[in-house]
Amino acid sequence: MSELPVVVVGAGPIGLAAAAELRERGLTPLVFERGETAGAAVAEWNHVRLFSRWGELVAPAARRLLDSAGWSAPQDDSYPTGQEWANDYLVPLGKVLGDDIVRLGVEVVGVARRGRDRVVDAGREGQPLSVRVRHADGREERVLARAVIDASGTWGNPNPLGGDGLSALGETAGLGVISYRMPDLDSESVRARYAGRHTVIAGGGHSALGAIVALAALAKQEPGTRISWALRRGELGNVFGGGEADELAERGALGRRAKEAVDAGFLEVVTGFRTAAIETDDDGRIALASEAGTRIEGVDQVVALTGFRPDLSWLSEIRLGLDPVLQAPIGLAPLIDPNVHSCGTVYPHGVKELSHPEPGFYVVGMKSYGRAPTFLALTGYEQVRSVVAELAGDHEAAARVELTLPETGVCGGAGVFDEPETAASGGCCGAPAPQLISLGAPHTDN
Repeated sequence: MSELPVVVVGAGPIGLAAAAELRERGLTPLVFERGETAGAAVAEWNHVRLFSRWGELVAPAARRLLDSAGWSAPQDDSYPTGQEWANDYLVPLGKVLGDDIVRLGVEVVGVARRGRDRVVDAGREGQPLSVRVRHADGREERVLARAVIDASGTWGNPNPLGGDGLSALGETAGLGVISYRMPDLDSESVRARYAGRHTVIAGGGHSALGAIVALAALAKQEPGTRISWALRRGELGNVFGGGEADELAERGALGRRAKEAVDAGFLEVVTGFRTAAIETDDDGRIALASEAGTRIEGVDQVVALTGFRPDLSWLSEIRLGLDPVLQAPIGLAPLIDPNVHSCGTVYPHGVKELSHPEPGFYVVGMKSYGRAPTFLALTGYEQVRSVVAELAGDHEAAARVELTLPETGVCGGAGVFDEPETAASGGCCGAPAPQLISLGAPHTDN
């Protein structure tokens, strides 16, 4: 099997970083991307400015590859938008890797062990992985691989609005008023949807904070614009983040700007609201009803920013070792569980924590976090460095940690995820014993 390629699923930041690492190690990468361009998912949130600097958004192996091709690198200390990240880094990286490596318009629809479903043990490890792909014209193909790195992300699979993890009653009725993305208010058509209308923002992560800042600015300019913020947690607590204590300065600044908007009265905050149903009012507008029976009425638009979850449907024949709570690899889950860690900071990890019972199969990037929040590109770059080192037989490098991640500056007391914190200290912020702590669930990475 050593002559077979390593298949990488997804040509986003982490998938292309994996391809660059594989190429540098002398292995053969083969990247399948469903979209028509590298970084297709990133391009869908092109108006969002990241709170990681350029220097933290370029993978080391990718930088070396691009530099050798004469790439003009952006300034390390500036902050790109999603569009800039895609156009100035991901698209050029895909082109340097080449069409023979990065196959665009090709969707991976299944992975299995050749000739063996997930039940069969006999002869399993002696067979390559079989990757089923579908081309844009509908043609299907089977590609054999020595290993598969799933870097497909979670962008296409947002969490529903319902507080129980299921769609709220009426959510899928096709009302056309629910968006699961941060609105791009620079677009005239999008702006018209929210100007002078009542919008509910649901969610407590960084995307929700970004939406608050954007819609509060709109409310300053457009009379009649009304904003309600529906939070599942019982009080605001540390929802605005670590502020000046956050080692990612722009992440801290985002929280401060959102707090200023709340303090200035640009939105009504509704805490302890777990959406159960969406109903149509007599006037044709909608109302959100909570599990407790409270209602937010007279609503025109809903921006549901409640995070993402992994799509595991096409991995049914792969033997995965997933945590039953987070749907993250069993070895990784204890490091990222928001029920346990108050600070939101995740310590570097690699192939050991990312391995599954299926040899040669790895989930990396945002998808590796399952339903956990606060993923950074830096984390994914370290993940693929370690995984590729293992595939190349460099076990020492695979086990070595080569990254220190920035602290969020958020430490809180004991509590439960999505619930208010108490005065007690605990969690990953240095308390003598681990406890359960409050942490809002950010919606996008970086």
